Amino acid sequence: MSAQSSPQGPRIVPLGLTLSSFLLVTYLLCIILGLIAPERFHMHQAWAPLLPGFEWLTPQGALFGAIGSYLYGWYIAVLYVPLHRLFHR
Repeated sequence: MSAQSSPQGPRIVPLGLTLSSFLLVTYLLCIILGLIAPERFHMHQAWAPLLPGFEWLTPQGALFGAIGSYLYGWYIAVLYVPLHRLFHR
């Protein structure tokens, strides 16, 4: 049995950390790509409605976007693990 899962399925903490890190890195890469090639990458338009407080090219907006991205990972994990256990029975 691996340390990442239990007999009922995945555990909330490892999944939350994994998803949160994934979403945060994805968010940061999108911001970097938007700064490098703004005429080709317009992901900030997709992030704005999903991340409260996000504003393009402001320090406060970038911070709110990073925090929101990270919290979405935990939101998914907290919902996914109990639902997975419920339906896996």
